[in-house]
Amino acid sequence: MIAPLLPALVTGFGLALARGVGEYGSVIFIAGNQPFRSEIAPLLIVVRLQEFDYGGATAIALVLLLISLLALVLVSLVRRRLSVWGEQMMRYALWIVTWALIVLVLLMPPAVVVAEALKTGLAPALASLSDPDAQAAIWLTLEVTVVSVLVNTVFGILAAWVLTKYRFPGRSALLVLVELPLSISPVVSGLVWLLLFGAQGWWGPALEQAGIHIAFAVPGIMLATIFVTLPYVVRTLVPLMEQQRRDAEEAAMLAGAGFWNILWRVTLPGARVALFSGVLLTTARAMGEFGAVSVVSGHIPGMTETMPLHIESLYNGYQTVAAFSMATLLAGMAMMAVLLRSAPDWLARRKETQA
Repeated sequence: MIAPLLPALVTGFGLALARGVGEYGSVIFIAGNQPFRSEIAPLLIVVRLQEFDYGGATAIALVLLLISLLALVLVSLVRRRLSVWGEQMMRYALWIVTWALIVLVLLMPPAVVVAEALKTGLAPALASLSDPDAQAAIWLTLEVTVVSVLVNTVFGILAAWVLTKYRFPGRSALLVLVELPLSISPVVSGLVWLLLFGAQGWWGPALEQAGIHIAFAVPGIMLATIFVTLPYVVRTLVPLMEQQRRDAEEAAMLAGAGFWNILWRVTLPGARVALFSGVLLTTARAMGEFGAVSVVSGHIPGMTETMPLHIESLYNGYQTVAAFSMATLLAGMAMMAVLLRSAPDWLARRKETQA
């Protein structure tokens, strides 16, 4: 039973490795950021940008990008050459590792955040959320999330259709590119938009003269968030749409149905659970994005600070109760999205039990 899971486990390991190399937000809070000791590469990119050393920032970003691509390629090679491991040994090892990770990584951090938010009582925590800058951060986060989900849902549906219904040269490369935002550092993602639309970027000066502001404005935040959340709808739809038989689609085509009618009335109804899952994953990821948004936002309180950025500002200002209160709200919103993702499976099991 474990052997069939090995390709998925190797894939998860590779993606986790690539994602760990580029992690920014959670690490800078606890690392101390000491040069040559605990200063990670994504933070060094931000430091170079603050020093207006765009060449140095780009060089570091290229190294991180190459590491991410190498991890994806190695995972692809290893998956094809896996051998069957001992069933009993794998079962116990996975059981121990899974529960250890659940307790240490999933349960303890939220419990600590809630405890810190409520250490002076519920009233101060709620009062901190009514601050005008906090309210602006909440509304901006919701706005960016809605736009990102809408854009990536449309893109994800069309991309999944192309990848599953057609075979063409470069299809494998396209799949790797779709997965790329999952593995590269969010800081690198933000840096790309800054190099394009910043004051010293390729198109930034021309846009500034035209009165169009992208970097250090809401459009830049939306572009960065759309990029980092791009793969989720595609990757949840592709496996299910690959398993769908084409009989109904071919019958609809023979009956004279057009592309859009076939897509909305034949294909997507059978993939609605996967689509729902991808949309909720995109929602949770968009609400919590920090690294890419931090680079392109400018950290302007009340204007370009999303909830994660506002949490950082409060924490750096030693407003711990307000910071953890906002973090509790953000974590609750993300957890709600993840719980809703499991609702279809729960309803299906309930129907089977009642039947």
